[in-house]
Amino acid sequence: MPSLSLDLTPPTKRPRRQDQPIATTIDIAGREARSIQSRVLELAIPAVVEQLLNMAVGLVDTWLVGHLGAPSVAAVGLSNQAVMLVTAFISAVATGSTALVARHVGAREPRLANRIMQQSFLLAGSIGAFFTLLCLALAEPTMRLLQAQGEVIPLGATYLQIVAVSFLLTAFMFIGNASLRGAGDTRTPMQVMLLINGVNIVVAYTFIYGFGPIPAMGVAGSAIGAASARALGGLIIVALLLRGRSGLRLNLRDFSLDWAQIKRILNIGLPAGGEMMFMRFGQTAFAMVVAGLGTASFAAHQLALQSESISFMPGFGFAVAATTLVGQELGAKNPRRAQERGYAALRLAIVVMSAMGLVFFVFAPQFLGFFIDDPEVIGLGVTPLRMVAVFQVPLAAAMVLSGGLRGAGDTRWTMLITAAGLWLLRVPLSMILTSVLGLGLVGAWMAMGVDLVARGSAAYWRFNNGGWTKLKV
Repeated sequence: MPSLSLDLTPPTKRPRRQDQPIATTIDIAGREARSIQSRVLELAIPAVVEQLLNMAVGLVDTWLVGHLGAPSVAAVGLSNQAVMLVTAFISAVATGSTALVARHVGAREPRLANRIMQQSFLLAGSIGAFFTLLCLALAEPTMRLLQAQGEVIPLGATYLQIVAVSFLLTAFMFIGNASLRGAGDTRTPMQVMLLINGVNIVVAYTFIYGFGPIPAMGVAGSAIGAASARALGGLIIVALLLRGRSGLRLNLRDFSLDWAQIKRILNIGLPAGGEMMFMRFGQTAFAMVVAGLGTASFAAHQLALQSESISFMPGFGFAVAATTLVGQELGAKNPRRAQERGYAALRLAIVVMSAMGLVFFVFAPQFLGFFIDDPEVIGLGVTPLRMVAVFQVPLAAAMVLSGGLRGAGDTRWTMLITAAGLWLLRVPLSMILTSVLGLGLVGAWMAMGVDLVARGSAAYWRFNNGGWTKLKV
């Protein structure tokens, strides 16, 4: 596997006219570079905020039920594991929608962009409706499968059944937001998520603790808040797209099945869904290895991950920007510019995430101390958190360039890169370094570092060789 190079200069340059002064050429190039950076930031910043707000829904639910006791917290947490699995299937369709809408927007083919969006709505809506029926019928067996015990089972089943009612509209929200991102609009999804958080907080608090004639409903109240908020988000997105937004418009009279377009969506979406499954199960296996090191080590691991997740936010935002810009430039039949914009997103991500890495390295004890005051846990977590600070550059490459490859529809490669990194490197290496060599938590995080370097290098190699520019989607 090649090492990750920081030479991000695009392979081709626009030739300078012989009669054009060098200073003028430099000035034009500088303005163009600043314009690209501005466009990347314009897409990335709202995407970062949207991701933070998306995470906040689950965090608020957990925080609000925290005063109800451990069984309630466990019920919400385990139920949301099932909800996340459902959203993974919907997100797979959303990946195909973003890539193909961006491709047709770039090609100035609004009719086809709208057609892709409509077929994505039909496909994801079918998935949402199917899982609604499944979760309503099998909520208690699902909780037992997730290892829930005692009173957690009925509490979790109630939460899951209530939230399941919103899966159809949740699917519409995911697809609408994904399509808008493909059209270059990341502000609308951010604004919708901001509204969702506000509604979730007000409704959940009211129904959890009761207000006036509304009785206190505990965990069920938390589910009502989450379901109401996501359902409202889906309705708003549908309403906006029916009126037309960012060049996209839903047409209710043109919702017949188009199997050719559905096949295109699935060709991109199924490998993306496979990547999510490999990621989720791989992370679970890695967590099981760490859990075998004892309670203090696992607590330190979780807190270090929580601190590190801060740097995932800008990585996610720049990956969204790369997905949109690469897809649009390929649609415009300009692969050179597609590659330039992917590299521009990566350069900005490296700057931001490296700055965060420096903060992690210098203030590792303070970050961990914010969450816990146990000296043993803090001591165990400091070195892993400082290690991940060193790996911010390959992490940025893995996230952003994979986003660019998804924008090109090259999701089979991103799936292979993720699967190989986790299952051929991280999981087996963590077993060897912790159990055989006795390196404990540091050994587990060394394995994670090797995985990040390998995945960042592989993503860079694939993006740099340009094979993705020739894909037919």
